[in-house]
Amino acid sequence: MESWIWIILVVMPGTLSAYSVTFETPNVCAVRGSSVEFRCSYNYTAAETVLKTEWSKGELKDGKWTRIELSKLILYENRTQYIGDQLHDCSLAIHDLQDNDTGYYYFRFDTERYGWRSKKSVYLYFTDLKARVNPNPVRRGDNVILECGTSCQLSTAVWFKDGHPVAKPEFQAQTEDAGKYSCAVKGQESVQSDPVALDVQSPPLNVSVELSQSGQLSEGSSVNLTCSSVANPAADNYTWYKSTGSPSSSSQLLQVGSGQVLSIPSVEASHTGLYLCQARNRLGENNSTKVLLTVDSSDIQRVILLVGIGVKVVIILLLPLVIVWIWRRCLKSAVDEEEHSHDYENISTQPAGQKNRVTQREMPA
Repeated sequence: MESWIWIILVVMPGTLSAYSVTFETPNVCAVRGSSVEFRCSYNYTAAETVLKTEWSKGELKDGKWTRIELSKLILYENRTQYIGDQLHDCSLAIHDLQDNDTGYYYFRFDTERYGWRSKKSVYLYFTDLKARVNPNPVRRGDNVILECGTSCQLSTAVWFKDGHPVAKPEFQAQTEDAGKYSCAVKGQESVQSDPVALDVQSPPLNVSVELSQSGQLSEGSSVNLTCSSVANPAADNYTWYKSTGSPSSSSQLLQVGSGQVLSIPSVEASHTGLYLCQARNRLGENNSTKVLLTVDSSDIQRVILLVGIGVKVVIILLLPLVIVWIWRRCLKSAVDEEEHSHDYENISTQPAGQKNRVTQREMPA
């Protein structure tokens, strides 16, 4: 005959009501690769001491709902952190969230008298960050709004352009604002959305002209004038103009060509003047500043060069002749001096009587 022993546990009224587990947010939405915190608190009677705390994950095993301690799951190794204590805080952090982390989480604590399991749970699910730029494309000067789309409510989003922080999610688009934008949850900036490109369109800006040769051009030489600009979409039409007057007075523009490059294969004096380029796309057009093209019609430089060469040739040819002429001149002077010197000596050496006779002979009768 079987005998039964019944143990009757007498619980004082209100004792079990002192035990509780409360989750601050029963449903937690997070981004893959980020970190998440389950804010949690628990209570028990003041006379007890908590000996153990443990978080578990609910799984369906062999058709039965089972709670498995996270410490026994390899998947959570080195990724979970109990940030609570053994008093009343039971918060948990999970890092580097993965797809398999989705699910229900439970908490339990043990005292020297009881073990208490939470009846409710925290449900973790994921959302994807999706960056949006409105409008896109946008014209230069128009307003742009950056939006970080999610399937749940997250904390403040932060933005990055080409990896650098963006100060405001709303601004007036300028050419330099074009680039790739991505968003992230504040405090978890390491996990960012896929980037979205902002296309800032504008008419041609900073239109300029470059000469293939600088300075004064000689007649017959060639020169190319190239037009460039910053435009989106790129400039697809170029027109060249020549000013018929100076900058200081009223002038008219005469169309002299089209295309990005104005080529003059053989310049003439008539090509001298001020030139400008007009670049155009479907959004508008802009002109470059005027550039001066100068052609030397008299070819002074060539004349100077030829004259210089001629002078050198003349000097080289005449120098020997001049030297010979000077040498002969000096030689003749020496001979004349010597002859004059001999006549004086002959006269001075004649006898006195002879000198008188010569003098008498030359006297007229």
